Amino acid sequence: MKDQALPSPIESPLLVERAGTAARHGFFTREGGVSEGIYRGLNVGLGSKDERKNVHENRARVARWFSAAPERLATVHQVHSPDVVVVDDSYDGTRPEADALVTATPGIVLGVLAADCGPILFCDPEARIVGAAHAGWKGALYGVLENTIAAMEKLGAKRENILASLGPSIGRRNYEVGPEFVQRFLDVDGTYERYFTPSEKADHAMFDLPGLTTQRLADAGVTAENLDICTYPDEDRFYSYRRTTHRQEPDYGRQISAIMIRG
Repeated sequence: MKDQALPSPIESPLLVERAGTAARHGFFTREGGVSEGIYRGLNVGLGSKDERKNVHENRARVARWFSAAPERLATVHQVHSPDVVVVDDSYDGTRPEADALVTATPGIVLGVLAADCGPILFCDPEARIVGAAHAGWKGALYGVLENTIAAMEKLGAKRENILASLGPSIGRRNYEVGPEFVQRFLDVDGTYERYFTPSEKADHAMFDLPGLTTQRLADAGVTAENLDICTYPDEDRFYSYRRTTHRQEPDYGRQISAIMIRG
């Protein structure tokens, strides 16, 4: 194998301090993978056109970082929905269409993939219940965050004890949108105007997705943190769908953010 180095993910100060030994987590970067070319690094995207064996090796490396077997890494087929799945010991490796996962089962690694969208990791350290959500603009606007919290509550979590950390995602300085995009948000809530500022392009705006995400989490009654790391300009560490689009590249990789209840 080309590179035997293990990944070295970013960790949340909030989760490290408050979750303690209840859970292990990481916001993984491109570091420590075997993919090459435009996918260079730790591409875990099964939906990418990267060589399948490289993607599987990268996913195995993520699992090994958690001291877990590759088949214990649970992910979903993300479709920008508000849907959440519950994962337990019956997990068989299938990837249902959804954008968040929750579990009360130790040893299962919950992972969500992103390449600009917001990865959010959740933990109730007292109830020992964790969750992971993928929130692009659709998910953040239409309820994936709130649905993840509700699913954790059904497993026994208490909202006031839930910690949530937003990992690397595209920031306001690099997320330009058109007027139809802005109007979609204003139709839902007129106060969302505060997440848009004028851009240099006429009738366009810069969108603060992390700001909306963390506010929705706070409004839902959980303790939320934003790592405030933008994926777009940091090519060495992160894949970025928008950067790829601007360069007219044929495809892009995905990084993973993951969390596990310790046994």
